[in-house]
Amino acid sequence: MNAAWRSFGDELARWRDAGREVQFWWRDDDATRPAPALSRLLALAQRAGIPLALAVIPEQAQAQAFAELGPKDAILQHGSDHVNRAPAGDKKCEFSGAPAESIARLAAARASLAGIAGGRLLQVLAPPWNRLPDDLLPQLAGAGFRGLSRYGARRTALAAPGLLQVNTHVDLIAWRDGRGFAGEAQVLAAATAHLAAKREGRADAAEATGWLSHHAVHDEAAWDFLERLFETLRAAQGVRWLGAEEIFHIP
Repeated sequence: MNAAWRSFGDELARWRDAGREVQFWWRDDDATRPAPALSRLLALAQRAGIPLALAVIPEQAQAQAFAELGPKDAILQHGSDHVNRAPAGDKKCEFSGAPAESIARLAAARASLAGIAGGRLLQVLAPPWNRLPDDLLPQLAGAGFRGLSRYGARRTALAAPGLLQVNTHVDLIAWRDGRGFAGEAQVLAAATAHLAAKREGRADAAEATGWLSHHAVHDEAAWDFLERLFETLRAAQGVRWLGAEEIFHIP
């Protein structure tokens, strides 16, 4: 066992020794249509018994992609079309221009996705690139959204009235360095850091630590890591994986 795994295990032990439960959840982004990588992802989730929150791009979605979902899996809305509308030089963001236009596009995309996803679709928005302008937040609840998931430790549980925010905190992919697996050291350090921050009162202890994957760009190292992570945590005491319905309080 290398240093990163030891540090991660030590942090889990600190939670256990304090009589506190470690809560994780898993979100995977950019699902659209049937593909070998998506089938592999869903099979892994079911084999490991881990609830998966699959963030689906509505305007590219095909109903056949959901045929292999497990009973614990759920679908989140991943924007509308995953098109970058940010001005040149700005960070990528699907939502630019008048807020009313963005809300209308989200609503239309939601209706389309609901038509093929049915009851698996939760009222939760996971914006592409984890970015959403602040002026859209107060309007999401009125548009039918009850949850929001971005990246990084949340500052507050409610992103806006009626809008519960539960983010992800551990990204498996090195987007700026080849778009492959970020490596055990970096990934486990991110998980350990968020757990430590919650335990020490520097982050919201009620926010489950979220793991973020992107099945379409996984290399073998990323798949191998997930297998090892799930196997390691299966044997760990005081660790529980939550489904999206539970963390967003959706009956």
